[in-house]
Amino acid sequence: MLRILCPHCGVRDETEFRYRGDATTARPAADSGETAFARYVYDRANPKGWHAEWWIHVAGCRAVLRVVRHTVTHEIHSVTLPQAPFDIPVDAR
Repeated sequence: MLRILCPHCGVRDETEFRYRGDATTARPAADSGETAFARYVYDRANPKGWHAEWWIHVAGCRAVLRVVRHTVTHEIHSVTLPQAPFDIPVDAR
């Protein structure tokens, strides 16, 4: 089970959170057209290694968090608020 460090509530079980999607994709501009929006909504990568994700603390403070997690080992590198800077480690595995 994942243990996520919420900046407001402390370490909590994964069951208190909900996955909200890829934190590395940017929403297309309003005038980008249907194809760009369809790609943004439906096309998903399946990365192996470190990946930035959005999670929401639904059973706690309800904060939206950016979690950098390894998709194979589930190790968590960092948890930040959306406006905070973050880095994705170089994958050595």
